[in-house]
Amino acid sequence: MRRRVAAVTLLALAAALSAALLWRTGPRYRPGSDDFPRFGIDISHHQGNVDWRRVAADGVGFAYLKATEGGDWVDPRFAQNRAQARAAGLEVGAYHFFTFCRDARAQAQNFLAAVPAGPMLPPVLDVEFGGNCAAVPGREAVRASVLEWLDLVEQGTGQRPLVYVTEQALAAFFEPADFGPAGRLRTRLWYRRLFVEPPKDYAEHVDVWQYHARGQVDGIAGPVDLNLARAR
Repeated sequence: MRRRVAAVTLLALAAALSAALLWRTGPRYRPGSDDFPRFGIDISHHQGNVDWRRVAADGVGFAYLKATEGGDWVDPRFAQNRAQARAAGLEVGAYHFFTFCRDARAQAQNFLAAVPAGPMLPPVLDVEFGGNCAAVPGREAVRASVLEWLDLVEQGTGQRPLVYVTEQALAAFFEPADFGPAGRLRTRLWYRRLFVEPPKDYAEHVDVWQYHARGQVDGIAGPVDLNLARAR
């Protein structure tokens, strides 16, 4: 009898843990966080047509939109998404996907030409390996190019951009001393770490935390990145 009770107890615990894990990783999971109270998304043309009024009604407060990539590519839905998201009442920002095979100045000029002047969230430079060039420069070369892009875009927009990083890119190219007002890059982070809060050695430098890569919100047919941000 004792063995049977113990087995039933273990099965119940396993079921509870599985249910908790499924809930935590489910497409509509939204963790409560005192450090990151604002809920938002980031999208590109891959999300297709977006019903921004439904997105706003689902509790989304901000959206970062892909604007450009490399030295000459502009997201074909950027202008439409920007206008419609703003009309729906969302705070809107723009990001640039940084490619390793184009110089920083050309990439900064591409971004500045595509993003109109006006009130927006701080610009973002997306640094990651996925979908990037096969030839990857060395650590110092990447950091120098990132710094040049940040400086040029700050000059053009009046705002210091954030740097979006995956854990792999962060480990390959950066260190905690690069960030913060006294850091080499003089900026803060948008950190991609799925379902787990940013690590302590970077936490103080993180303004936005991407916690889900296949989330779900009303108004978008397929999966979407989910983010939490610090209070402004």
